[in-house]
Amino acid sequence: MALMEITPELVRRLARLSRLALTPEEEARLEGELRAIVGFFEKLSELDTDGLPPMARPVEITNRLRADQVAPSLSQQEALLVAIEQLEGQFKVPRAIE
Repeated sequence: MALMEITPELVRRLARLSRLALTPEEEARLEGELRAIVGFFEKLSELDTDGLPPMARPVEITNRLRADQVAPSLSQQEALLVAIEQLEGQFKVPRAIE
């Protein structure tokens, strides 16, 4: 069962949507790479997944975060010592959204 047909037209459309200027050689190479990727998914779709729990992983994932610990931090005045500009006790930065 073919999931998706990879054509030169599809590669050109994807390149245009991605705003990529591809040479004909790059288009041909990407067409082959996309076919290989879709082929991997076709192989995966052949697997029998009946009875597998959703989101099964080959390795158990555990939380690797440390426990929260109270630690000394900078005071407002100490933090503002490195500020290029400050205003009313806060960092003043250029406007990011017009």
